[in-house]
Amino acid sequence: MPIIVNTPTKRLDQVVFGKIAYEVMGYVFDIHREFGRFFDEKIYKQELARRVPNTQLEVPIQVTFESFGKTYFLDVLVEGSAPFEFKTVESLVARHRSQLLSYLLLTDLPHGKLVNMRTEEVQHEFVNTTLRLPDRRSFQVVANDWHEFGERPVRDWFEAFLRDVGTCLDNNLYEEALTHLIGGEEQVLQEVEVVSGKTLLGRQKFRLIMPDVAFKTTEFTEASPGLFVAHARKLLEHTKLQAIQWINIARNEVLFQTIRR
Repeated sequence: MPIIVNTPTKRLDQVVFGKIAYEVMGYVFDIHREFGRFFDEKIYKQELARRVPNTQLEVPIQVTFESFGKTYFLDVLVEGSAPFEFKTVESLVARHRSQLLSYLLLTDLPHGKLVNMRTEEVQHEFVNTTLRLPDRRSFQVVANDWHEFGERPVRDWFEAFLRDVGTCLDNNLYEEALTHLIGGEEQVLQEVEVVSGKTLLGRQKFRLIMPDVAFKTTEFTEASPGLFVAHARKLLEHTKLQAIQWINIARNEVLFQTIRR
């Protein structure tokens, strides 16, 4: 299996999860009142684990495919079924919700809760999903405007990777997997000159398949590539890059497109 959770887990319906979450949040509110809002998240998690039985911290989630591997750590798992992701930030934002959603998909759990301890009052949100791994493995591929560069075909490898781990996960995972395939961070992440006319404005790092070909993965849910393509071509006009290999991973469709000058 490409995804390994190093502890037994069980799925709960929303009612049962809600009861556990209600009880846990009672402890969270007590901790926030007693400790205040200025500690690191690890302190709050340790105190919660001290008060709540059957609580595991930093549960490893391993994603592997061929020689690629990445490990995530789920902040809090209560009774092997109720995940909580803790933050100490000014406010919860979309990337925090996406992170917890990704953990739910990787652990095959339907319900979780975000908790932010930094605010004056505890900020908390439910995150839910009905998607299972077979759902996320079922997608169509669109590659009419795709051209391969380099020694190893990117499309075949990446499609096989997605058929294993599924869509809808954290985009950083997809980008890191491709980076590994092409040769690793040190080889792939390179500075590229940015120019205006004949004036050098500076250098910016891009992920490169070849010296003059970059790649980018995205997760736009609405498959309307026009705006992205327009901005990508503006980027090409102001660099020596000749093309961008773009892969957009949506729930039901994966788009492979080569964007040229």
